[in-house]
Amino acid sequence: MKAKEYLSIMQKILHYIDEGVHVLDKNGNTIIYNESMSKLEKMATKEVMRKPFGEVFKNLNSESSTLLKALKSRVTTSDLKQTYLNKDGKEITTINTTLPIVINDEVIAVVEVAKNITKMTEMSHTILKLQNEIGKPETAKTKKIRKYNFNNIIGASSNFVDVIERAKKASKNSASVFIFGETGTGKELLAQSIHYESSRKDKPFIAQNCAALPESLLEGLLFGTSKGGFTGAVDRAGLFEQANGGTLLLDEINSMPYELQAKLLRVLQENYIRRVGGTNDIPIDVRIITTSNEPTEAILKYGKIRKDLFYRLNVIQLNVPPLRDRKDDIIMLTNMFIHKFNERLNKEILSITKEAQDALLKYDFPGNVRELENIIMSAISMSDDNERILNINHFNLLDIASNYDNSNHELGDEGIDEYLENLEKRIIEKILIEKDFNITKAAQALKIKRQTLQHKIKKFNIQ
Repeated sequence: MKAKEYLSIMQKILHYIDEGVHVLDKNGNTIIYNESMSKLEKMATKEVMRKPFGEVFKNLNSESSTLLKALKSRVTTSDLKQTYLNKDGKEITTINTTLPIVINDEVIAVVEVAKNITKMTEMSHTILKLQNEIGKPETAKTKKIRKYNFNNIIGASSNFVDVIERAKKASKNSASVFIFGETGTGKELLAQSIHYESSRKDKPFIAQNCAALPESLLEGLLFGTSKGGFTGAVDRAGLFEQANGGTLLLDEINSMPYELQAKLLRVLQENYIRRVGGTNDIPIDVRIITTSNEPTEAILKYGKIRKDLFYRLNVIQLNVPPLRDRKDDIIMLTNMFIHKFNERLNKEILSITKEAQDALLKYDFPGNVRELENIIMSAISMSDDNERILNINHFNLLDIASNYDNSNHELGDEGIDEYLENLEKRIIEKILIEKDFNITKAAQALKIKRQTLQHKIKKFNIQ
């Protein structure tokens, strides 16, 4: 196959990928400029293809262009954040990786792959702005943010009461707290309660989900940015500075990029931060509370958190039990949610039937307290205005669960793995039928991601 045919095939393949791709030959002429790059830079492919790079991008040189730098100096650039104006004057932010292609010690081409993160950057800036507004004294125009404390926590199960007692003791000091618990168990509620019972209660409480943003943006969000640190950077305080004197909750710390964990460890050791691109050390006094939806053994075994960082964060450890291990609290929480949603939905539900109570107590609640709250809200929403008692017919998910609970299916010779797979398959099939095979609605009912459901449908060969 000839080189031109290879190039033609490559152009067709790269045309359909999401990342922008720009390739120059050894003479600096564009030989590949895919559709994604065209959309990103708002330039038609014909304006760029087979033309010298310098003629098209006249404001760039070998110092400011990573492509030209790779071509002339063989410099590889990885995950570089760049902010620039396109030809229409709109600010574009990308993460670029640029590398030279060297054969027989000669650069035959250079490749740049660009990912458009403009919307993600705007979201990061918005988060910082909102967090900063929340931390300011309340005015007539600012909406009051709900602050939770231990009085808002409902539970009488002995294992849960033990956790609350430990959390109350933790509120009396400023040691780092690591809260473990499945999704929906109320980890942030516990973190807020610790803060608002502590001596820091009049200072900011700021929460950030570490899985919500890529490393390049999360670093700037946490530590702030300094003007001139990189193209388009502005002076902006990060969450550490905004939380100074108060508490910073790092949710899902097990999802924080590994390289960023090292920078966080340095901050905890030195008690100062340095903005991204900055040179000044800024002292901070922030209490750190972290959470993980995975147990200690898992995040350490699979290297999801640095051991040195873990031991620094895990001074006080709190393990929140899942709702299935707090059966004594289910009806208590149900009554609390009934009262809550009666007011919100303008209903007058008084209680639930014995049959519905039994179904609630049999259900495992994979989504924990959050799922129970959503179930009660759904049931009350579907009740008529003249109804005062919720019955089993108001609880669709519980009805499904109880049907499988009451089945006479025995384990037999198939083993537990096959038994559980068959059970999972039947539940998915039932939900899909009820939702007319609408993948999105079925995934919502099952409390799983759409992509996960599609994978399971393929795995189980569900038609």
